Amino acid sequence: MNETTGNAPDRSGAVIHPPIAWVMSVGGGPVLDRLYPLPFVPATVPDALVGGIIFLAGLALLIWAAVSFRRAGTEIQIHRPTSAIVEAGPYRFTRNPIYTGMFLGLIGFSIIFDSLWLLILLVPFYLIIRYGVVAREEAYLERKFGDVYRVYKARVRRWL
Repeated sequence: MNETTGNAPDRSGAVIHPPIAWVMSVGGGPVLDRLYPLPFVPATVPDALVGGIIFLAGLALLIWAAVSFRRAGTEIQIHRPTSAIVEAGPYRFTRNPIYTGMFLGLIGFSIIFDSLWLLILLVPFYLIIRYGVVAREEAYLERKFGDVYRVYKARVRRWL
């Protein structure tokens, strides 16, 4: 508990750590693919190249966001208190660049492994992140930072 947030704990209360949800999605794709393969990439598409570029773009976005957090001196871990609203780096364009990077990584893997299952699993992954993590983070940041967060939220989109 802290005095800024009243009786609420000084953390978002996310239902799952996003990297765990991401690993479960990435791991679930091959399992489902083994049971019932669903290839979708045309043979003329260089899947490793296209998927690799998309995956690396997501990874670069995620790293840029993490570096921005570190420079701002705040926590990236969702179970620890946030000490600042980060508005630099990719946070100028989207409030959730780390999750956007995770989405791109999952899309990249789906192309690399030619698995429609990985794209299908993007839907439950998105829903878990959107409602079980982002919604709770937004409520926490609004409670903790008030108008500072509301102004940022009005200026910067949730996604791209």
